Amino acid sequence: MADKWRLRTLAGEDDPEALTARIKLPSRPWSPFRNILVRVLIAVGALVVAAAIVYLEGDCYADRGDVGGITWVDAFYYATVSLSTTGYGDIVPVCESARVVNILVITPLRFIFLIVLVGTTIEVLTKKTRTEIRTTRWRQRVEDHTVIVGFGVKGRSAARMLLDSGMSPLSIVVVSTDKAAVQDANRMGLAGVLGDARREDILRDAATERASKIIVATDEDDTSVLVTLTARRLAPKAEIVAAAREAANAQILRQSGATSVIPTAESAGHLMALSLLSPVAGTLMEDLLDSGRGLEVVQRDITKEELGVSPAEVDATGQIVLAVIRDDVVHRFDTSDIRILQKGDQLVVIRHTEGNGYGATPPPAS
Repeated sequence: MADKWRLRTLAGEDDPEALTARIKLPSRPWSPFRNILVRVLIAVGALVVAAAIVYLEGDCYADRGDVGGITWVDAFYYATVSLSTTGYGDIVPVCESARVVNILVITPLRFIFLIVLVGTTIEVLTKKTRTEIRTTRWRQRVEDHTVIVGFGVKGRSAARMLLDSGMSPLSIVVVSTDKAAVQDANRMGLAGVLGDARREDILRDAATERASKIIVATDEDDTSVLVTLTARRLAPKAEIVAAAREAANAQILRQSGATSVIPTAESAGHLMALSLLSPVAGTLMEDLLDSGRGLEVVQRDITKEELGVSPAEVDATGQIVLAVIRDDVVHRFDTSDIRILQKGDQLVVIRHTEGNGYGATPPPAS
């Protein structure tokens, strides 16, 4: 048991510092000017509150033996030397009520004032603790999320399309060996894990075992194969989409556990050739690939209004039905199997990106 615990610790599973070093969650850092301004305002606020208390209870303070007669200058002087723990002793509380107020109010204000004075050290400590707490809570709560391995051109494009389709940034995790890429992911509001996804512990940091979708978008096919193998072992039921630079490696990726494989080089070549031979067709394909404008291809549940109608009637609403999915079987538009849409069916349609009437996620039929 002890050996197993040591192995888990070496892998970084139970070490909060190791997790914090690798897992980067999105945040909104303050500017240096705003940071300093907030600290100054806190310090001034504490000073004003303490001085006001002393002035209002002026009859309970003695200035070098003379009781009462405390002015605002005396009050601010006492607050300053008291909160900074200098304490010259020339102005002192003499009434029991004033001493109680010093214990219950002035002392906490002194703590606040000192925290502001040594704010740099305190901020480092609190930031580290806060980051560890956020990381631990995030790993405990995240599930059914999407893991994107690699955040180059392919990974960024995949993330943008997922966000454009309405997916929450909180449900996307990026894994990359490039620190700058992880920072870019954080700026997009995505969580990031810094490390080599070929290592099982790095994928565990991204809670891959609880992920429902995994995108493997690395730059090398051999890396993609190893990542796919590890991801499939951790998440047997997850849908894994992998990119292959060469079509010859697509079958290897499928055998490694990829649900679908996209041969990037060949696909780009086919699109370029299509644009030359059929410019309009190439433009339409380019439009379909750009989720931010024009047309888009989506898979969605049928709506209540579409129950009992034919796919042709859906076409009449301005959405072109490419396929109907029933009981996990795909029925393409060029077949005549589906006459009437039933509850539980899904559609693959081409529609306008804006003004389609459904938003990011159309309501399912009930």
